[in-house]
Order: sequence, then C-alpha cells, then structure tokens
Amino acid sequence: MGMDVGTKSGGPMTSMNVVPLIDILLVLIIIFMVITPLTPKGLDALVPQPAPPNTPQNQQPLAKTIVVQLFDTGKLKINEEDATWDTLGPRLSDVFKERAEKVAFIKGDDNVLFADVARAIDIMRLSGIDKVGLITANLEAGK
Repeated sequence: MGMDVGTKSGGPMTSMNVVPLIDILLVLIIIFMVITPLTPKGLDALVPQPAPPNTPQNQQPLAKTIVVQLFDTGKLKINEEDATWDTLGPRLSDVFKERAEKVAFIKGDDNVLFADVARAIDIMRLSGIDKVGLITANLEAGK
C-alpha cells in the first residue's frame, strides 16, 4: 500500500511502502541459501564393515592390513608389534613405502583419550597413509 487516504480531520497521510523492502530481503535470503555449502566439512573416516553372519570368520587379519592399537596405559602396537610415539611415524613410513594401497586402521581401548587418537591419526597421515579407518569393539565382534 503506497498511500493511505486521510480521515476527515486532515489531509492525505503517507506511510512507508515496505513491499520492495520485503522483496529485497527475500532475494537476499535465497542468495545466501544458495551459496551456503550443503555438505558439512570434516575428516573422512573409513570404517570396516562386518562380515555377513553366514561366512566363517578368519581370525588372522590379512598380512596387508595395518592396525595401530592404542591402549589407555599409553602403550602402542602396530599389528601386535610394540611401538612408541617416537617410532610410530618412521615405522609406518617404512611399511607403506612400497605399498600402492595406503590404508590403515586405528583400534583403541574404551578409555583412550580422543587427543591420543587424533595424535595417532595425524602421525599416520604425515607418514603417507591416505585413508585412516576406525575399528570399534562392536565392529570387531561382528555386530
């Protein structure tokens, strides 16, 4: 409504036309909705899937699978081989130097701090591993 006609006591009364303002606001809302990314950004996680229940489970992991185990005592293992934080990076670099598929997994106790898991992921990525997966107790039990 561009203009209101006044009452008998006075002349014409004008009021602000808010329709163009609302149109501009709606266009701006649509523009911001379009340019906002729809996918959240974060770290990619590769989680191994459990085997179907009818297949026999192989107790020995494949020789090419590398699993870094983190214990709540601060102890580390690479495929049942003892390691320390200082030797984790160079040892993984040696293992993955000649491999085409650079995938490794992290398995941690329930009481391991997230900072230790993040530190292990960072060391693994710096040593040339492309994909780092997480192994949980439920996945290991086949649930």
